[in-house]
Amino acid sequence: MSDGYAVLFPGQGSQFVGMGADLFAARPDLLGDAADEILGWSLRATCLEGPEEILTRTDRAQAALFALSYALWEELAGRAPSPVAAAGHSLGQYTALAAAGAFDFATGLRLVAARGRAMAEAAEAEPSGMVALLGTDAAAAEDICARRRAAGGRLWVANVNAPGQVVVAGAAADTAWLVDEARALGVRRAIPLKVAGAFHTPFMAGAADALAGALEGVPFAPPAFPVWDNATARPFPADDPVGTLTRQLVSPVRFGESLEGMAAAGAGAFVHVGPGDVTAGMARRSVPEAAVLAVTSLAEAGDAAGALAAIQ
Repeated sequence: MSDGYAVLFPGQGSQFVGMGADLFAARPDLLGDAADEILGWSLRATCLEGPEEILTRTDRAQAALFALSYALWEELAGRAPSPVAAAGHSLGQYTALAAAGAFDFATGLRLVAARGRAMAEAAEAEPSGMVALLGTDAAAAEDICARRRAAGGRLWVANVNAPGQVVVAGAAADTAWLVDEARALGVRRAIPLKVAGAFHTPFMAGAADALAGALEGVPFAPPAFPVWDNATARPFPADDPVGTLTRQLVSPVRFGESLEGMAAAGAGAFVHVGPGDVTAGMARRSVPEAAVLAVTSLAEAGDAAGALAAIQ
């Protein structure tokens, strides 16, 4: 066993109608009226009742996932040893920063709500999308995107999540071309994702500008443990939080590299905290030698705390 564990938080796509029923019952102080006042809509009703087309909206899903993941984190943190590192996938980076004490829950919820609105508006400005590539690696995906841009297209690598898990994004015409030409390009399969737009590419430049305004003046405390930044795959720099979080919107998420970096820095176990188990799967692929746990409910928080105490 290495020096400790890293905690991981999910991003958009992990939401589902019905999520968090145990959390809403246990934490009305965190997830009730105060959260609704910040958001301007009912967090509980949206998570538990949907409908799916509302919950999956960028401006709703991001805030909902942040809130539920943070509530689960508080349950785990009250029982388990402190982590040695944290990371979150896309919006999950905000949950990681809140977990590390860089800002409080209410501040994080406001920021994530502003981020979701800004990204939704940017996505509506022009048709764009994202495509998961199977049977290729990051270098091959970069080459495909570079050649398409050289031919006048707009296509970029958006996520490098783990070995064999690469997502590219760009204009609707370019993602459609990629799906049609995947085999000829040496890609086993190209799967269009159900997202509103080309996140983590230059298509989000307008969202980055809007987010900068929301971030301005927000006080950031030094994180209690390193939080690994998506764009650089290195610990979050305390001297430039606004620049780091705005760059994240237009830069690829290098999650696999972050996982490898945390393991090299001493994390021998990884704990996904939040709905779904997506980051747990990324950890298993990126650092197969590490122990991987998932906390998706209050009951699992207690189980994981016991497991972490036993292996540390």
